[in-house]
Amino acid sequence: MADKTDILVLGATGYTGGLITRYLSAHPQRSQFSLAIGARSPQKLKELVQQLSLPSSVKIIQVDVTNPDEIDAAVSQTRVVINTVGPYWLWGTPVVRACVRRGIHYVDLTGEAAWIKKIIIEFDYFATKTGSIVVPSCGFDSVPSDISAFLANKTLKSVGPSSTGEYLTVGPSTSGFRFRCGISGGTIASAMVSLDKIPKRIARESRQAYVLSPFIGLRPTFRFLYNLPIPNAKTLKGAIFFMASLNRAIVQRTFGLLELEARTSPCHLLSYGSTFCYDEFMVTSGTVSALLFTAVLVVGYSMMLVKPIRAIVEKFLPQSGDGPTDENMQKGFFHVTNITSSASSPPVQVKTVVKGKGDPGYLLSASKSYLHSALDYVPNVHALPPLAQQGGVLTPMTAFGDALLQRLEESGRFEFSSSIIGDAGARKQV
Repeated sequence: MADKTDILVLGATGYTGGLITRYLSAHPQRSQFSLAIGARSPQKLKELVQQLSLPSSVKIIQVDVTNPDEIDAAVSQTRVVINTVGPYWLWGTPVVRACVRRGIHYVDLTGEAAWIKKIIIEFDYFATKTGSIVVPSCGFDSVPSDISAFLANKTLKSVGPSSTGEYLTVGPSTSGFRFRCGISGGTIASAMVSLDKIPKRIARESRQAYVLSPFIGLRPTFRFLYNLPIPNAKTLKGAIFFMASLNRAIVQRTFGLLELEARTSPCHLLSYGSTFCYDEFMVTSGTVSALLFTAVLVVGYSMMLVKPIRAIVEKFLPQSGDGPTDENMQKGFFHVTNITSSASSPPVQVKTVVKGKGDPGYLLSASKSYLHSALDYVPNVHALPPLAQQGGVLTPMTAFGDALLQRLEESGRFEFSSSIIGDAGARKQV
């Protein structure tokens, strides 16, 4: 197995796969890992090699994700698979199956909660037996959301134990999102599959609270309008966030996995606590704009449920292989403000900010979140959090924890801050 590559990019000739290949091939730590690229078309692979001037050390693998034997052969030659071939509901399961069988690690950028539920049911236990670490949603959905709750919990725990030795647990935690990003044909295709191919019952179930979590916690109240008071700053107002359903599910799975871990080991500091309740929204300029955005979102989604309308609209949307230009990606950004309160009385509040410079869905996801999630596997899996060492279908923060935060900060495109606001002395009254 000495000739195994460290990382295999599946779907390298697609829009997102091409971005990842470009950044991996030029990465400052390129000499520290070996790379392979895989796709169905030998001609397109050849063109990509020429376009990026890839050296001969980059292994070229022809693989059709509809052929299980080809997938297995490709996966057997690597240690970590970055899968960009979507929609994942259609093409992702055989890749995960091959990885889990062989104990290979896996990351992707999926935004499909129904598919994640499917692979959890089929592969989570199996992966703990083979040591395979499977981490879906390692991009804009849902790394910033997962980080915001993770950091807030760490900050609350940093207050220290009470006189009885108890640490603060997390109560309500809400994130407000501002961002600018483009969209690719692959994202459109995944959205269309969720409407056309996923059975309606399964689609409905995938939107339920804690659908991905081994524990059921407190459910956030459904709201059309959001108001998030920020101490010593302007209250954030906003509307329903179209990515919130998946992001909440990933954060809730992190909560559930850490609760499960806390009940079987003494490492309780990572646990959020049973009173944790996460929600998020899209920040708008005010109440009127929030109402307008919500109305457009509801009407637009309702129209897309009508198949003839959907077929017409699809013709005017980005097609497979299309995506934002390099110039537009550089203009993108995201800014997440999270306010979290402890479950104590009086509560201790934490403000956490997560910022990224560049298109969050592509430049930051493809070149940073995705890439660094994969690179965290390479040096030493034993340095990752305890849950990752066991294997399973995990979340970004349960799999990579502080290691991912460090790599993202070192990239120069991400900033994180988390601090107690208000009267921290109130903790002494708990």
